[in-house]
Amino acid sequence: MTFYDDIYPFYPQQRTAFIISGRLLAIILVFLILAVSLLLILPGIRGRARVFWMFRILISLFIGVVIVALNFTNSWAEARMTTNATYKSFSNAVIQAEVGLHVGLYGINVTLRGNPIIQFNETINYNEMFSWHEIVEEEYEQALRKGLPNPILYILEKFTLSSPCGLIFQYRYSGRFASATLWTAFCCWIVANILFSLPVVLYAGYMTMATAACIFFSMASFSTIMNVPRCVFSLGEDSFVTEYSHSFWLALATGLLCTIIGISVVMLNFLMPDKIKAAFSVGLDSCEDEDQPRREGYLNSLFLSGETYLPLTPKVIPEHL
Repeated sequence: MTFYDDIYPFYPQQRTAFIISGRLLAIILVFLILAVSLLLILPGIRGRARVFWMFRILISLFIGVVIVALNFTNSWAEARMTTNATYKSFSNAVIQAEVGLHVGLYGINVTLRGNPIIQFNETINYNEMFSWHEIVEEEYEQALRKGLPNPILYILEKFTLSSPCGLIFQYRYSGRFASATLWTAFCCWIVANILFSLPVVLYAGYMTMATAACIFFSMASFSTIMNVPRCVFSLGEDSFVTEYSHSFWLALATGLLCTIIGISVVMLNFLMPDKIKAAFSVGLDSCEDEDQPRREGYLNSLFLSGETYLPLTPKVIPEHL
C-alpha cells in the first residue's frame, strides 16, 4: 500500500497522545483550591499552633487527594519493552518502538512510542485508553476500525472475553473490589477529619487507622491478580509481564502514613490526654503562645472575702436644716 499525505489509506487522521487525564487534573485542582482556602485562615491563628495547623491541613489533604486519585490512575501495574514489530495491517513495515501497558482500577492504557518517534514519515506516538465499564469487544472493534497499530491491537486482544488468558476477569473484578475499598477509605478519612474537630480525638485516631486498613485491603484485592498464572505478552522476539507500579507503592506509603498517625494519636491520648486535646484545640484553650505573659484583671477584695453586699452607711443631715 502507498501513503497519501503521509497517512495510510482506509484510516482516519493521525492520533496524538494525551498529556494528562482530565479526571486527575480536576481532582488536583479541587484539592488545591481547598488547600488554599484552608490556608487563608492561618493568619487568624496565634502562636505556635499556626505551624501545627498548617502541617495538619497539608497532611490531611495529601491523604485525601491520594485516596481519590488512586481510583483514576493507570499505573497500579505496568510493563514496558522496546522491540521491533509490524506497524499496521496490510503493511510489511517494521518499526522499532517502546510498548507500554499501564493497568488501572477502571481500565488499561496502552502506549506506543517510536524510537525514533518519526518513522516512515509518520509520528508514532500513541496513548490509548480502554475502560472496563464498556464492552471490551466493542472497543476492540472500534480499535480495528480506527486502524490502530498492531502492537496496541495485540495487547487489547488479550483483554477480550474470548482470550484464553482471561485477563479481563482478573483485572476487572480485582479492580472493582480495590476501588470500592478505596472509596470506603475516603469516607473514613472524612469522618476522621470531623472527629478531629470534636472532643473525641481518640475515635479520630481509630478512624485514621480504619482509613489505613481500607487502603491495605484495596492493595490486597489488587494483588490477587499476581497470585494467578500471568499471561505473557510477546511482541516480535521480546516479551514482558506486568509488575507493580507507582500507584501501588503510593497507596502503600499513604496507608503507612495513616497507620503512624492513627497509632500516635491513640497512644498520646492515653498517655497525655490533656495535651493531645490542647494540640487539636479541643476542650482546652492552651494553644496560644506560651511565651506571652498572662494578663490578670482586678479582683475585688470584698468578693474574695465572701461578702456579696456592700455595707450601708447612714446619711448625715446637717442640724441647721
